[in-house]
Amino acid sequence: MNGSANTNGRANIDQALARLNFKPRELEPGHVWLAGAGPGDPGCLTLEVLAALGQCDALVYDALVSPDVVAVAQGADLFYAGKRGGQPSMKQDDINTLLVRLAREGRRVVRLKGGDPYIFGRGGEEALALAGEKIPFRVLSGLTSGLSALAATDIPATMRGINKAVILATGHAAGTDDDIDWAAIARTGQPVVVYMGMAHLPVIAAKLLEGGLAPSTPAAVIVAATTPQERIVVATLATIAEEAAAAGLASPALIVVGGIVAMRAALAGEI
Repeated sequence: MNGSANTNGRANIDQALARLNFKPRELEPGHVWLAGAGPGDPGCLTLEVLAALGQCDALVYDALVSPDVVAVAQGADLFYAGKRGGQPSMKQDDINTLLVRLAREGRRVVRLKGGDPYIFGRGGEEALALAGEKIPFRVLSGLTSGLSALAATDIPATMRGINKAVILATGHAAGTDDDIDWAAIARTGQPVVVYMGMAHLPVIAAKLLEGGLAPSTPAAVIVAATTPQERIVVATLATIAEEAAAAGLASPALIVVGGIVAMRAALAGEI
């Protein structure tokens, strides 16, 4: 019965794709496509990215890309770039040089990143490097983790009566001279989704409190969203750093602060 259901499911997918009449563009030799793999679940891939992986003969990919997604590029030469906090990674200049070299060798190149290339993915830097070297390139959007992680954990990014905007911020430089103005973000009263901030969560929470957010403001940390390893801790802004540490949460993670977090319990019928 299950085997028959699986067969029917695959047939239905094939039929749906045929009805869509999707015609992927050709990835030509000497071209580089900067692509987003989404938050982790292979089901979050766009059709364009899937088609690109099926055409490339050189894949430069980041640590957060699922092995199942990498495996789609069957027969391609694989180049691991790293790009995971605290782990060995290629320097950005070296990645740029690699993309240019592969293109000039006449390779069909896909540069695959977690999430979306243009949302804290340094895709803009790579695009500038390619443009400067007259390498033809194209950008294939992916589902950014900052929004798809919310959907996966029943937290609406926007909710009438709660917010009129949502702020995407990086916490990578929190507590340094290169930090952003957390007090200004707090004064907007709008929810903030923080990428790459797990190592600095106590600092970020403290700065948002100093900026005027109430200690009772709902907050959450989401780890490995959309994957089998997904975990979430919900607390308040005053306690989120302590509770996330007690739960042993670590990167890759997103921090969400604002009234939208309370919607998770409401949607579960808990309030």
